[in-house]
Amino acid sequence: MKKGGVILYPTDTVWGIGCDATNAEAVARIYKIKQREESKAMICLVDSENRIQRYVRDVPEVAWDVMTLATKPTTVILDGADGLAPNLIAEDGSIAIRITKEEFSNQLCYRMQRPIVSTSANISGKPAAQNYRDIDEEILNAVDYVCKSRRNEHKPHQPSSIIRLRKDGEVTIIR
Repeated sequence: MKKGGVILYPTDTVWGIGCDATNAEAVARIYKIKQREESKAMICLVDSENRIQRYVRDVPEVAWDVMTLATKPTTVILDGADGLAPNLIAEDGSIAIRITKEEFSNQLCYRMQRPIVSTSANISGKPAAQNYRDIDEEILNAVDYVCKSRRNEHKPHQPSSIIRLRKDGEVTIIR
């Protein structure tokens, strides 16, 4: 991933397609693999609160509460994205970001020392891959590497909750 590679990996939710979130070429590859319009935002995973502060200016205080108190994986959409691939940042300057608490994806983020794109491992419009066995052959063949972790797992997984937190204090629950 440090050289622009795209991977498939298990996350704290569904299986994801990932890359270095600061590499615009790698991000563009993911949009192409998913057959997804670049105007549709993707999520980034990070390993810690400190990492969020490096890539988002002025994180609202309520964001820390939401991330700390959430009982299931929760992605927050925050204004003021900075230092990320331009094609990953929404037109309004926001970014969807989540601290992953799942061991494998957390360690992956930690070792990369930067945010990692995390978008469901599916062609846009098709169901998300809850487990490795659900990933379409077309996706498997399009990436540079498929992680070995949790390939034999067969249990239900759900996408994260998504909450939009604006600087002015407005809170919107997306899903």
